[in-house]
Amino acid sequence: MKNNNVIGIDLGGTNVRAGMVQEDNLINIKSKKINNNGTVEEVLEDLFELTDALINNQTAAIGIGVPGLIDVDQQLVYDVVNIPSWKEVPLQKWMEERYNIPVYINNDANCFALGEFYFGKGKGHSSMIGLTLGTGLGSGIIINNQLYSGANCGAGEFGMVPYLEHCFEYYASGQFFQNVFHTDGEVVFDLASNGALDALSKYDAFGTHLGNAIKMILFALDPSCIILGGSVRKGWPYFEKTMWNSINNFAYRRSLKKLQIEVSELENSGILGAAALYYDSLKNV
Repeated sequence: MKNNNVIGIDLGGTNVRAGMVQEDNLINIKSKKINNNGTVEEVLEDLFELTDALINNQTAAIGIGVPGLIDVDQQLVYDVVNIPSWKEVPLQKWMEERYNIPVYINNDANCFALGEFYFGKGKGHSSMIGLTLGTGLGSGIIINNQLYSGANCGAGEFGMVPYLEHCFEYYASGQFFQNVFHTDGEVVFDLASNGALDALSKYDAFGTHLGNAIKMILFALDPSCIILGGSVRKGWPYFEKTMWNSINNFAYRRSLKKLQIEVSELENSGILGAAALYYDSLKNV
């Protein structure tokens, strides 16, 4: 299945990165700063320029991860983060018309999960969650060896579930340090790295909230593996203990015996996961 060359494209709010995935290898990585305040057509031209530099007659498909909402049936992209002009873009249609090969699009959190499933620590698990701890709390869901996006590509929005006075994203993402302690998360990380007790206690609190979020996910989906990505994962040594302390009172002990929680070590997961949209599509054939 992986003998085909597939282009993976990770569209960010300010940069686009892409590469050719061949079997388990990512080759010829390219990146470009995009005109994120440009028109729909100007941003699209940036995307075309990068794709033109990679595509060849052996390319089977293109996968694109986008930080926005996706209509998976119509393959329309809505409200892309930090690109104001991209309110409703028929990206698949335009890409397929230009390149005449299949194009697959999904949101970036789902692509992160697929990247881990095919190329990272999700290998060997039939059901897993990719949980991104960044500015928000995002996730991608793999069930029975296949990505589950939901009817409207909204599955896995665990961060929006009400929790305490707000929602889980308020307490279990990079927002937590600013929301609760009114300080920057990078500052807390640097202080914790130098052993500052106050910063370490902030991570203790974060770990407790993250553990509660994970218990909610366990009740909903009972995965065998949860993989943490996003910038906040760097603080893993400082929140791992309290996270597990929170999880360990989970009602179903058997689930905990099988549960693995891992920290992503996969480089270029966005590109790899976007390319893996093609591999995932083959399971519907």
